[in-house]
Amino acid sequence: MVAFQCYYHTSIASCQISYGIIYSAVGANGSGKSNFFHAIRFVISDLFQNLRSEDRHALLHEGAGHQVLSAFVEIVFDNSDNRIPVDKEEVRLRRTIGLKKDEYFLDGKHITKTEVMNLLESAGFSRSNPYYVVQQGKIASLTLMKDSERLDLLKEIGGTRVYEERRRESLKIMQETGNKRRQIIQVVQYLDERLKELDEEKEELRKYQQLDKQRKSLEYTIYDKEIHDAMHKLVEVEEARNKVSEKSTKMYNSVLDAHEKSKELDKTFKDLTKEVQILGKEKEAIENQRREAIKKHAQLELDNKDLQEKISGDIRAKEDAEKQLEILQKEIQDSTEELNRIRSSYNNQVREEEEITRGIMDREKKLSILYQKRGRATQFSSKAARDKWLQKEIDEYERVLSSNLMQEEKLKDEIQLLHTDIQEQDAYVEHRKTEIAALESIISQYRDGYNQYKLERDKLQDERKSLWGKESELSGEIDRLKTEVVKAEKSLDHATPGDIRRGLNSVRRICREYEIPGVFGPIIELLDCDEKFFTAVEVTAANSLFHVVVETDEVSTQIIRHLNALKGGRVTFIPLNRVKAPQITYPQSSDVIPLLKKLKFSRDYTSAFSQVFGRTVICRDLDVATRVARTDGLDCITLEGDQVSKKGGMTGGFYDYRRSKLKFMNVVRQNTKSINMKEDELEKVRFKLQDIL
Repeated sequence: MVAFQCYYHTSIASCQISYGIIYSAVGANGSGKSNFFHAIRFVISDLFQNLRSEDRHALLHEGAGHQVLSAFVEIVFDNSDNRIPVDKEEVRLRRTIGLKKDEYFLDGKHITKTEVMNLLESAGFSRSNPYYVVQQGKIASLTLMKDSERLDLLKEIGGTRVYEERRRESLKIMQETGNKRRQIIQVVQYLDERLKELDEEKEELRKYQQLDKQRKSLEYTIYDKEIHDAMHKLVEVEEARNKVSEKSTKMYNSVLDAHEKSKELDKTFKDLTKEVQILGKEKEAIENQRREAIKKHAQLELDNKDLQEKISGDIRAKEDAEKQLEILQKEIQDSTEELNRIRSSYNNQVREEEEITRGIMDREKKLSILYQKRGRATQFSSKAARDKWLQKEIDEYERVLSSNLMQEEKLKDEIQLLHTDIQEQDAYVEHRKTEIAALESIISQYRDGYNQYKLERDKLQDERKSLWGKESELSGEIDRLKTEVVKAEKSLDHATPGDIRRGLNSVRRICREYEIPGVFGPIIELLDCDEKFFTAVEVTAANSLFHVVVETDEVSTQIIRHLNALKGGRVTFIPLNRVKAPQITYPQSSDVIPLLKKLKFSRDYTSAFSQVFGRTVICRDLDVATRVARTDGLDCITLEGDQVSKKGGMTGGFYDYRRSKLKFMNVVRQNTKSINMKEDELEKVRFKLQDIL
């Protein structure tokens, strides 16, 4: 006995019971006599058959120390007389109880309670005769019992009542057996008749089996021939199926190629359409440029015409000035010749006048002398008449002299005027020559400036045309990239589970509205890798690609509170202050490489990426992956997406790369970057156009 009532430690009580001998247990009060008999009855009596949890607990030992959770009582029976139907001289029956268990063991093997009762009844411990153990207080009641009651008790103890009950049951069984015997006799008679019929049927069966054997032989021959024919046809069908499969594969590949070509043609058509639009814009720009050029050409023609007219006027003025100069020079020459002629005539006349004057004076002198000689008295009546006459002659000569002097002064004045006019004409001619030279210089400068301006204008027009073309090209390219970004974003949304997509959109809106810092974005937006690793990364991460990396768990708690209030979908956060990068030893092999080493991301997110991808390695093939997963305890994946778990599971199959989420994200990322660069370039082009215009 162990832990049963007052027996805590293992207690062994040995007694040998023989028939006809009465044994008694003597001991002081509280020494465990009652518990000893309770232990015996606990195993072999139905007194403790149906125990509740509290009843089992009451049978466990209670004392100082740890609480006892189970107890057992084991009785060893001497089976040398084979009273117990077990092929052993010593039989051990143990009953174990606990707070939640009640079990029987026979020689260490677990048996049921029903098997225990049947075993005890076969050994004489009948359930209907519980007096193999007389309880304390029962003896007095037995001695005071009535004779009739005592007789019934003796019958019960002696087994008489059980015998009578069993006899009645046996008689009933015998009667039923007699009935069954008569039925069996009838059945046997029927079977005999049936056997005769079966013998006849047996002969028929033999003939039938013989014929059936022939039939089966014929059927086998026919079936064999049919199988050969069917196999031959099956081979032909298999060949046809293979051909059809190859043809179907080729057609499928052709469809894929046609689909790809259709996409390329569609893209080419869009590019050509945009190019047509660009050319249309260029045509419109060139048409505007042509109109402006026509206007400028007309303006230049008018300016040229004005300059030509001005040049022609200047040339005519020059020709007029030259003609006038020639006329003036001729006049000057004529005047000079006339002046020379007049001067010669004047000198001749002066000489003649002087000679005449001298002649007159000589003559007058001679006349005076003659008059003197003849006597002036006779000529004039008086001296006064003579003086008067002389004075008159002197006045006449003086008048002629004064007239000649006046004529000489006049001629001198005319000569001076002619000299002045000649000088003025010379100065005018020189001035006009200077003006002509200045005008010719200005015209040359205008021509040089016009040519320079024309070259600059042509250069600026070419540059403007180039900038217009570049602007149109950049605008078309930006529109195309934006269209591809929208298409890729829609494809990424379709490839993302609905609740996760709604959650990510809600997180972006919450961060924008509440200006929450420390949100870095989902894993898929923070990583980049070579295109050949897309399948491996997506299969490894699965929905972890959409886990949002945040700075602290407080940030995630704040966002989750708003998400729950808005019912905005489902999002998983990775707080960097709570995540620790696991320390992993990777196998050193050329066929194995850690997936984490092939990813490009900021060092600030190393712990988050290590949590998602740190325990996965890329293997050359499935054999290597299986070996590494078994020996190194790592998750393995191939470039085709076949995955081997460290727990032994293997997944894989076809993976549609056209629906790759990383491919869509890469398109969005690259095109957004290109759009920003091209928008900056377009802004510079427009600034240059504004400077040119």
